[in-house]
This record gives sequence, C-alpha cells and structure tokens, in this order.
Amino acid sequence: MKYTLLIFLHFILFTSVFGQQILESSDAISDCTGATTVLKTGAYRMQFSGKGGKVNDFQAYGSLNNLEEKNSLFCSFKASYNGRFTLSASCTQLLQMVIFEGETKYPCEEISKGSAEIRRIISKPSHELGLNLVVSENTLYPIDLVAGKEIIICFLAPPKTKEFLEVNFVFEPITGEMQETAEGGKLLDLRTDKSESGLSILVRDYETGKPVIANITITGIKGITAAYQGSDFRFSIDRSGKVQLKIDAEGYFFVDREEPVSANTETEIVVWIEPLGEGKSMQIDEIEFFPGSSEFLQSAEPKLRRLKDFLALNAGIKVEIQGHVHSNGENTFEAQKLSEARAKRVYHYLIENGIDKNRLTTVGYGNTMPIFPNAKFASEEQSNRRVEIKVL
Repeated sequence: MKYTLLIFLHFILFTSVFGQQILESSDAISDCTGATTVLKTGAYRMQFSGKGGKVNDFQAYGSLNNLEEKNSLFCSFKASYNGRFTLSASCTQLLQMVIFEGETKYPCEEISKGSAEIRRIISKPSHELGLNLVVSENTLYPIDLVAGKEIIICFLAPPKTKEFLEVNFVFEPITGEMQETAEGGKLLDLRTDKSESGLSILVRDYETGKPVIANITITGIKGITAAYQGSDFRFSIDRSGKVQLKIDAEGYFFVDREEPVSANTETEIVVWIEPLGEGKSMQIDEIEFFPGSSEFLQSAEPKLRRLKDFLALNAGIKVEIQGHVHSNGENTFEAQKLSEARAKRVYHYLIENGIDKNRLTTVGYGNTMPIFPNAKFASEEQSNRRVEIKVL
C-alpha cells in the first residue's frame, strides 16, 4: 500500500512539473512567449539583454543542441497578406539565427513541444546575416508567407553582451495587392464591391498631415479582424459594433483606439500618430494599479507588454517613466510617494523583461499635473491616474 502511494505521489509530482515546463511563460525578450511583436516592417535598433531566457525554448530540438541560448532575442512576425519575408541583421558581436513557423495561433507552445517547423537556421557565427534572394554563407533564401501565418525569429549573441542589433525586416506582397496613393502612401482596398459604402481608416503624421505606412491590427468586427500594413485602408462592413485598433509605425509613438462603426454606412477614421522626438511624451492610461498601491491590475498586462515591445524595437531612445495619481487638494507626501512607487514598478517590469536599465529613468509627480483639475466623473479621475513616457 505504501509503495502504491509513493508511485501515485511521484506520478502527481512528475505531471505537475512537466505541466509547468509546457505552460511556463515569460514576458522577457529572451523567451519565445515574450517575443517582440514586429507589427511594422522596417529598420530597427534592438538590444540584447545579455542573458538567456527563463525558459529553454530549444530543448525539444536535438538539431539545435549546438546552439547556446544564453543571450537570445526573440521577435514574432505575422503576415497580413500573401508576401515574401526578408531581413538583414548586423551586430558588433557574432550572431546566429533560428526561424520557426507554427501551424496554430500558439507557435511558442509548438516550439516548446518540438512540433513547430524550423524554417531557417544560420548556425555559423557572423557579424552580418539575413534572408535574401542573393544567397551566401550567412544569407539564406526568403520565406514566402500566406496571410495569417506567423513566424518566430530568434537571434543569438555571446553570453553577457548587451550589444545593439541593427535589423531590417522587409515584407513585400507577391500579388501586388497594395496600390500607391497620390500622396505617397499605400492603399489596401479589401471591399468586396468597390462602389459600396464601408469603413476607411487613414493613418497620418500629426505634424505634417502626410500618410504614414504603418501596421494596423483590427479586432472587434468579424470579417476584418486581422493585421494589415499600409497608410489607407478600405473595408466592407456588414454589421455594426466597435473596432479596436492598434497602430504601429517606425519612428512614431504607438496608438491604440476603439471606434464605433455602422453596417453599410460610410465611416472614416483618421488616426494621427506623433513622431518620436526629444521632449515628446505618450500617455498610457491603461497601466492601472490597485487603489492606493503600486501593484498592477491584471488588466494592465497587455499595455505593459505593448510598452515593452515599443521600447525593444526603438532601442536607440531613452525615456523617463512618469507616475501620476489622482487626489483632491494639494499634493501630499502620500500622493507623491505613491506616484514614485508606480513609476518604479513600471521600471522594474521593463528591466526584468529585457529592457536596459540605462535607458530608463523614473519620476513621480503626485497629483501636481492632472489632466482634469476639477474631475467630476470616474473616467476623469482615472485619466488623472496614469503613466506617461517621455523621450529624453
């Protein structure tokens, strides 16, 4: 009986540990589950964290035993249309690269099980590597992707080095689905009938008014939920509701919005995005905390990760993390300390997940800079409780 009980307990313990290995996740840029989402192709300066991830992502692949995941940088890219993916990467340190492709919407889970396909491997260390039609020792053929396919790119560098990675991601349509606009933008017209009313989304530079080629992720309305690239978009809408938009463009602050749309009605949404620049700031309302504390609400997690990805793809900038609280009357000692603690909490999340601490500073403003000095509604009070990111 005792022997049977020991076997049973061993089985329970093994199942628990094995389950943790499969389900364990991390927001660190050195882990697959923390991969920086590349929503817009283009040139980026990224930075290695100097260490491997919390999870051994390669453990299920015997063919990768010769690659040491001791300083890794993961990125994910999802095709919004049929196209060809290329890249070029360079670093002062020697690089290696592995690219995976999964069959489901959970490629990292497939990688952990060893079922994701390895699409490309460059195992010989080199200062420059990539994917290109012109093949060389450290440059392999491009990857053709159908709309909706996602790939995971892992760059490897020597341990402990926090060098910058200069990388250029390129994704070009094979079928010529995008059209040039008169203003130099790119139009993606997905209406089933070009003469019918529908939804138009235009992405414009806040300072110049010119089109900006961006990646836009749309959710909320069945039929158009997907990721797209361009500056001008046209969609057929056969049902009313709200759309959630995530807009990312190289050299700009990201923008997230929710907008109402009506079926079979002409609707135009203009999204103004602001270029990055010294002294400019971005307000992030959705990083929320438990009342009176610096502990994140669970609802803050998507926006924290969004901020991490933004900083990972713009490693050339330094930012000041500003904490603000809502409190009536003059600024108090408690309000000041709470705002400082909340800014520090964001700071620690970012450095724990691969952002170099030398790029980050923090400051708390208490309740000295409210958006609504005489807040009358809960939504206005919540707007006063915010985190802002200022480019230094």
